[in-house]
Amino acid sequence: MQKIGLISDTHGYWEEKLYQTLADCDEIWHAGDIGNMDIADKMEAFKPVRAVFGNIDDGAMRRRYAETLDFELEGVRVLMTHIGGRPPKYNKTALNLLQLHQPQLFIVGHSHILLVQYDAVFGCLHLNPGALGIEGWHKQRTAMTFVLNAGKIEQIQVVDFGLRGKL
Repeated sequence: MQKIGLISDTHGYWEEKLYQTLADCDEIWHAGDIGNMDIADKMEAFKPVRAVFGNIDDGAMRRRYAETLDFELEGVRVLMTHIGGRPPKYNKTALNLLQLHQPQLFIVGHSHILLVQYDAVFGCLHLNPGALGIEGWHKQRTAMTFVLNAGKIEQIQVVDFGLRGKL
């Protein structure tokens, strides 16, 4: 069993409440637009990290993290990328990746829109944790936690960090 803290679109902002909120998580997953190396360093000093780079991330960040991650953890096949769309409106790259990797869990960021949706066409759960940063068009700052356990995705929780303009 592994508890995961899922964040995205921090855009160079580190939410100090993450230390408490994700204290019992085994790993942090970041779905892109990390923003700068300071945020990456803070995450990695706190917990093991799996992350992809996003469209705002610079060359150094792109050398540190991949564009797409495909892995298995606790019997769950996971695919993570920053820009993917949402069911059924995936971009062409995401469609190709979904067909190739056939994940049980597909994680994206980019839209700043929180979404938990089962995709019956691909037989996978689609997660977008929304945005945690203070820049962008989102109103609420959100993240997620969930548990991977013996091939199942369980205990999905949305964590609300309040309005974007209210720190």
